[in-house]
Amino acid sequence: MTDSDIVAQMPLFSADMLGPKTPGKQADLHTRWLHPDHLPSFVTDCAPAMRILDLLGPLHWDELPERDLQRNWGQVTLSNACLIGAELIKLNEGLPSFGHLYRYLIEHSAFIWLLGFPLVPAPKIVCGFSALASLPTERHFTRMLRQMSHPALQFLLADSVHLIDNELRARGIAWGECISLDTKHILAWVKENNPKAYVAERYNKAKQPPGDPDCRLGCKRSHNRGADPATPTRNPVPARSIKAGEFHWGYGSGIVVTRVPDYGEFVLADLTQTFDHADVSYFLPLMHDTEQRLGHKPRFGTFDAAFDAWYVYAYFSAENGIPDGMAAVPFSHKGGHAITDRHFSPDGLPLCDAGLPMPLQFTFVDHASCLVQHERGKYVCPLACGSVRQPACPIQHPRSLKGGCTAMMPTSLGTRLRYQIDRNSDVYKNLYRQRTACERINSQAVALGIERPHLRNGAAIANQNTLIYLLINLRFLQRLRQGQHEDE
Repeated sequence: MTDSDIVAQMPLFSADMLGPKTPGKQADLHTRWLHPDHLPSFVTDCAPAMRILDLLGPLHWDELPERDLQRNWGQVTLSNACLIGAELIKLNEGLPSFGHLYRYLIEHSAFIWLLGFPLVPAPKIVCGFSALASLPTERHFTRMLRQMSHPALQFLLADSVHLIDNELRARGIAWGECISLDTKHILAWVKENNPKAYVAERYNKAKQPPGDPDCRLGCKRSHNRGADPATPTRNPVPARSIKAGEFHWGYGSGIVVTRVPDYGEFVLADLTQTFDHADVSYFLPLMHDTEQRLGHKPRFGTFDAAFDAWYVYAYFSAENGIPDGMAAVPFSHKGGHAITDRHFSPDGLPLCDAGLPMPLQFTFVDHASCLVQHERGKYVCPLACGSVRQPACPIQHPRSLKGGCTAMMPTSLGTRLRYQIDRNSDVYKNLYRQRTACERINSQAVALGIERPHLRNGAAIANQNTLIYLLINLRFLQRLRQGQHEDE
């Protein structure tokens, strides 16, 4: 009889191990978390296993989108739940590689039973199964991180948000009015990112690094000041020491974060793209996921200057159904325009240099000037079109003899808000201070290894990023359930 035959004949439940029994379905982490009195002694005696069960157990693993477990793969099929659980253990315990995870699970066989790996019976062993025979190989863990269903991970991230929401509502804590969005650069594991390695054309975007077929060349524009630390042997240039304007191969991770006063912050949504995508390209996809998980549009948003775009302001305006909303974004002097270049009349018309409202001559649909298809209009000189009865330009502008001044801009309310927001007001400053919530989440993510992953493709990096943010949320949920405040 083969090992597969033995596993096929094994009962899915053991009366002395499991609690509630569902025919044909193995108990999940959530069920075992709800019924700790039915856990076997070798699990309850394992302190790390009970600690992880308390961390991961609240998630609704029984509703997780699952793989086709009936398909004949030539070996026992592993569920998404057990693989995702193992990945979370690796991150939470700070294990640097899948080899370390493999040894850790063998040394703590209670995890193998808790996560739901198919057990190979071994009557002579105290726990009743062989830990070595019940686990897949190290390479299989690596393969499954790459092939893991990303929608399943997004389901768990959304579930963590709902669990936090339920916990906050039970405590009468209001949240979700203000969100913050930021991006985090991720350096690909390729020699092109190592200044000590000789590469003939390091920054030629047409020459894809052979070490990672999915990464792309991009530029980190944020300003990092201070002296660069010494270059270590394994990581020649730490990501935190990259200066503004430096080009690197890699990815970007965008997150939407919200802060709960006295408790801290957690992640609402995440998105991983290649490094050649602009920061503002994260806005619309992330806000779509944020709306779904909040159940409503957030009232306020705070961003850095990379998100200074008219549609960001328009999202948090009456035009989008948020009459008292506001986007706190610093003004960026892109295109050579200063914040004093545009003034508007009470009717929303731009004012010329002479202070006269410029009527709208015509509109058209713009498909190319930005990421969002929008209506754009041409505003013209009121003297040239006869809307103002005045013989000549009051300030004798040089263009008055050439048909007058014109202005081409989106007709959206967001265009006016970009110039009209009072960035010196206390309301703006108090909102913008909440942007540091993203920095604190990114700091936690860096500690979990998001900055320089030792992975070779985009799918694995995107999956690991979502797992990192899921773990951050689970830790926040655990602190919330225990009543711990952020200063404790």
